[in-house]
Amino acid sequence: MRRPRAAAWRRCAARLHDMTILNGMSVDVEEWFQVGAFERTIDKDDWDRLDSRVATNTSMVLDLFGETGVKATFFTLGWVAHRHSALIRRIVGAGHEIASHGWDHQRVFTMTADQFRADLAQARAALEDAGGVAVSGYRAPSFSIDARTPWAHRVLAEEGYSYSSSVAPVAHDHYGWRDSPRFAWRPLADATLIELPVSTAELARRRMAVGGGFFRLLPAALTDIAVRQSNRAGHAGMFYFHPWEVDPAQPRVANAPLRSKLRHYSRLGAMAGKLRALLGRHHWGRVDAVAQQERHW
Repeated sequence: MRRPRAAAWRRCAARLHDMTILNGMSVDVEEWFQVGAFERTIDKDDWDRLDSRVATNTSMVLDLFGETGVKATFFTLGWVAHRHSALIRRIVGAGHEIASHGWDHQRVFTMTADQFRADLAQARAALEDAGGVAVSGYRAPSFSIDARTPWAHRVLAEEGYSYSSSVAPVAHDHYGWRDSPRFAWRPLADATLIELPVSTAELARRRMAVGGGFFRLLPAALTDIAVRQSNRAGHAGMFYFHPWEVDPAQPRVANAPLRSKLRHYSRLGAMAGKLRALLGRHHWGRVDAVAQQERHW
């Protein structure tokens, strides 16, 4: 009888260990038409003429967090903050963190270092004006800090950011930096800036992303595996999703590529329920708190 009891104790101890680590819950706040999947289909000049749904969708997310008691980080476009200041104030008032997602979802590897610096400044000004709080975190649109942007972390450090969550350590046709460290790392030897990559699951030597559309399309157990693998390596998990993912009624872009439509629209109706269940299975919190936790390890 000793062996079964010992095995049960080890499983219990592992679960308790996992729950002591704070994992990052994050929301990339952007309109349904600002996603990378539609960047070649919808012109930015048309954005203000399209149906704005970000405030309603983000309010649904805030209600979900309120029900479950989870605090999170909202990586928000400056473009959105400039037009929806009341939404930003509501996020801050509920105890969540406001962080930068850039100005208008332009990928970092399409900019020069000077253009990136200007984008950061424009977004931060809009976010801080709307929220009345300092912004110290950043996430690149479409996780577009990678091997093509060796200057990006330096710019972030010089602009006073304390952390970035801008790297997806996977190989993917849309984004990814497969050779990046899988868990939290310091990209600069002479700066305190910390990079917090989004979580991945490794199974049979294959590494898979788990947030956003991957979470909608794949079994939720894969995200649990990714979080547990991070925790048992002594690091936080990092989960992300978008407000438009809880909106099955959003407009359809008829002329978008088939692959883009499949990725964007599939299983939107299942997202809220999957999120609610996920929020109860791990210890979640703001990304600034996760960054502080990682610095002390």
